Amino acid sequence: MSGDSGYRTGRVVGLASTAALGGFLFGFDSAVINGANTAIASTYDLGSGVMAFVVSIALIGSAIGAWFAGQLADAFGRRRVMLIAAALFAVSAVGTAFPPNVEVLMLWRLIGGAGIGIASVIAPMYIAEIAPSGLRGRLGSLQQLAIVLGILATAVTNYLIVQAAGSSTATWLLGIEAWQWMFLIELFPAIVYFVLAWRLPESPRYLVERGRLGEAKAVLETIFTTDQGARVSEIQATMSTETRSRMGDLRGPRFGLLPIVWIGIILSALQQLVGINAVFYYSNLIWESVGFSQDQAFLTSMITNAVNVATTVVAIALIDRIGRKRLLLIGSSGMVVTLALLTAIFGTATQVVAADGSSQPQLAGTTATVAVLAFNAYVVFFGMSWGPVVWVLLGEMFPNSIRAAALAVAAAAQWMANFAVSTAFPPVAARSLTFAYGIFTLFAIASIFFVRHKVPETTGRSLEEISQDAQVPQPAAR
Repeated sequence: MSGDSGYRTGRVVGLASTAALGGFLFGFDSAVINGANTAIASTYDLGSGVMAFVVSIALIGSAIGAWFAGQLADAFGRRRVMLIAAALFAVSAVGTAFPPNVEVLMLWRLIGGAGIGIASVIAPMYIAEIAPSGLRGRLGSLQQLAIVLGILATAVTNYLIVQAAGSSTATWLLGIEAWQWMFLIELFPAIVYFVLAWRLPESPRYLVERGRLGEAKAVLETIFTTDQGARVSEIQATMSTETRSRMGDLRGPRFGLLPIVWIGIILSALQQLVGINAVFYYSNLIWESVGFSQDQAFLTSMITNAVNVATTVVAIALIDRIGRKRLLLIGSSGMVVTLALLTAIFGTATQVVAADGSSQPQLAGTTATVAVLAFNAYVVFFGMSWGPVVWVLLGEMFPNSIRAAALAVAAAAQWMANFAVSTAFPPVAARSLTFAYGIFTLFAIASIFFVRHKVPETTGRSLEEISQDAQVPQPAAR
């Protein structure tokens, strides 16, 4: 909104941080499997293909959750949908910890994935709708910071559990195996998220849409220091010609969808196609496959996750200063260089042939050190750019009239791309890490051209201004 001066920084940061807690659980739930991979495969005698599906089935749930999150948010409000996500995280934590067989384990991962998908939509939506325009980038980045903190928390707890138990398959506290504790621990942050989300005020834009103008004004007055009558009127004016968004409103001339929707879909897909979740879901297996011990692999993954957190903090400091597009271009350029270096390292390293005829590079000495440094540099460039910026853009780039539906579609596309990468990576990497990282390099190159020519700049602009400039046809009255 115009004139976003005079806001209560502590209040708005508190609201955004609570909403972003869904991101913490998103990161925790999606990455916890990294530490349990070996134990699950051993416990249920799974091959690499089935194990890949155990990992990636959560992403199907995420796509489903993301698809319906916008409709749920429009129907029931942002706050209630956060409570639904928290409940899904809690029950899936318990279910995945005590599965009687691998089929039930996959069912609970699917349910937890639905929570991830809902959180991936509702947090950036809520933050964008309560944040002053001058803080919106930084506050929107809290979602990604929470995600990477969740991933780091998983790496730390997994490492500590393995150190205490002796291995991921060893029986530990209360007669429960170590890998089961990795999942069960998620119950505690899920309960915290539920309690805090219960106390959140509803989004003022949702309240205005529902005609609850007094409540909307009251919420805005807890955030801004000036009288909010004019601000409510501005939101009302923007929405006066709009109806609640639905999937049919996204139809357009470009292959059946509006151009801005395609931009969101492709932006979301590219975030995954550069390979970042191959790092967070399979980094332990990657390092073990090239000669690291299990203990070294866990420690290296924990360091990588800590690097990711640090670079996300850098992104929060930069995003409202140098702009969304510039950060994306810097990140893409860095990823091209580091992914190309990893491709070259894996391609020129000594190859060891396994019993099944496949071969894997074996890294040692200087080559291993350079690979770890390049791996972490890749995470740095992703973490300072594509990690947080994509979520910020998805929360703000769509016009008010289609935001909920378009964000749901873009997030669902992201989870489907994530599913494709996560399912394909293990068998491809088992045959050739060089080929796998070569593909990621090509997508990083493609991301540079896409951002330069297609992605709009939204820095410093109100949601109403972005809506007006998007020139999206208004849905027919209904």
